[in-house]
Amino acid sequence: MECVFGMVGKRFALVVADTSAVNSILVHKSNEDKIMVLDSHKLMGASGEAGDRAQFTEYVQKNVALYHFRNGIPLTTKAAANFMRGELATALRKNPYMVNIVLAGYEKETGPSLYFIDYIATLHKVEKAAFGYGSYFSLAMMDRHYHPDMTVEEAIKLAEQCIEEIRSRLVVAPQNFVIKIVDKDGAREHSWRRTTKD
Repeated sequence: MECVFGMVGKRFALVVADTSAVNSILVHKSNEDKIMVLDSHKLMGASGEAGDRAQFTEYVQKNVALYHFRNGIPLTTKAAANFMRGELATALRKNPYMVNIVLAGYEKETGPSLYFIDYIATLHKVEKAAFGYGSYFSLAMMDRHYHPDMTVEEAIKLAEQCIEEIRSRLVVAPQNFVIKIVDKDGAREHSWRRTTKD
């Protein structure tokens, strides 16, 4: 019962993901970090099959690093999103990845941005996004309480409301969540919201 969601605020973007590694009715672990730091100013939250998620996110991370190494400049968030979309579209006709992505980034020139990329290579620039069963509740909460000029504190409060709604309304709700932020100071982990121990 995965859940990944994100939003753009005033001069920052935020990504939240559950931390459960689940297969069928078994919970294998409850501390799986599903938000990968692509580079100093990009975060990629991913949901989907565990193998596809791990393979695709690592593949993207290494290619983003390779581009920076070869060219001396990092990819913009928009360029990274389009690279991912292209790779998913190519794989769709061969051996598709069952992975959905919320990509958040920050550039000095354009500020924060958030991209919604699903497993069939749909790409949209959005202000808020969510994947998984928890998206029903998190999108409803964000539709009601989100506004584009949110401060970090307001966004964290809204993320906590979304987490609480998911925990209380979803039958098989993930218990632990990780929150990460990207802004002018870079991509970093903000906090964990735990109800179960490792």
